[in-house]
Amino acid sequence: MKITDIEIDSISVPLKRPFKTALRTVNSVEDIIVIIKTDSGNVGFGEAPPTGVITGDTKGAIIGAINDHIKKAIIGMDISYFEDIMIRLNKCIVNNTSSKAAIDMALYDLFGQLYKTPLYKLLGGHKKELVTDITISVNDPQEMASDSLSAIALGYKTLKIKVGKGSTLDILRLKAVRDVVGYNVNIRLDANQGWKPKEAVLTLRKIEDAGLDIEFVEQPVEAHDIEGLKFVTDNISIPVMADESVFSPMDALKIMQTRAADLINIKLMKTGGIYNALKICSIAEIYGMQCMIGCMLESKISVTAAAHLASAKSIITKIDLDGPILCDVDPIIGGAIFNESIITLPDSPGLGIKGVNSNELSDITAFNNPS
Repeated sequence: MKITDIEIDSISVPLKRPFKTALRTVNSVEDIIVIIKTDSGNVGFGEAPPTGVITGDTKGAIIGAINDHIKKAIIGMDISYFEDIMIRLNKCIVNNTSSKAAIDMALYDLFGQLYKTPLYKLLGGHKKELVTDITISVNDPQEMASDSLSAIALGYKTLKIKVGKGSTLDILRLKAVRDVVGYNVNIRLDANQGWKPKEAVLTLRKIEDAGLDIEFVEQPVEAHDIEGLKFVTDNISIPVMADESVFSPMDALKIMQTRAADLINIKLMKTGGIYNALKICSIAEIYGMQCMIGCMLESKISVTAAAHLASAKSIITKIDLDGPILCDVDPIIGGAIFNESIITLPDSPGLGIKGVNSNELSDITAFNNPS
């Protein structure tokens, strides 16, 4: 099964409602789709969201990295020599983790097809079904309370509450949500780098004192501020999760060695795909640090890949894969089944992706034949 070509396309999928964090407001998923073709007729699917504010990867950068570097590195290679392909993929260009992730998951899709096995079984086979949380965008307190009630009515038992836009208002937001959902619902916080270290400690101590019962707080400070992250971790009781601070296995190792956080959020768009995410899982197993699997605003191709990884590895104990649920339509044929909070993986080989609804594809044919 040799790689013969890599095609690039894009999708535009409206969200059910605007997605708001401390960093940005988004109204639709605008993602790059890759299709790796082989001489056997098998095809592998991958996806990457251009999330410049987090990964630094724009639409043009993703396409350029694939056309100018990745294609040259791996076309002609045999899928059975998988380690060699992955080494070439990761060495052919620095950074550009989103483009690498899209190619990486398409390669793993083909790897599963080669051995006629669902990817999660090939990688470990821990479990077939996952339970995800759902994100509540940062808005005024009453709107967030209303959105939380709507999520609970759909069967969600864990809410990820976005904060980080004014610490005083953040506390009011959280109190409003807790007042309406009660204490049988699990609440996680995600500040998206929105606080300074001392502000984070002061805010989170007030939340602790109010007895609002928080499972953990995600990325309270800026990504580069590892000392600030550790300061927060050392000075509050609520567990702290590192997200934007962790891209590579080396980043994860530094966090674990210094105990700058209590938990790690693995996202394929940060790690450059499953290959490096597996390394983070191995490091986490050594240090005994539980991980969460998360996603950007992505459709079902890349979130299915993340779900396969989570289903394979027992160290991934927390699931934040609500991207496809937030979309107003599902343009992807096959893949994981998203029934609100319950995610079930198919028994099809690889990722189980069958294709993309052509009505949702954008015409970027020129990118497949750059001049």
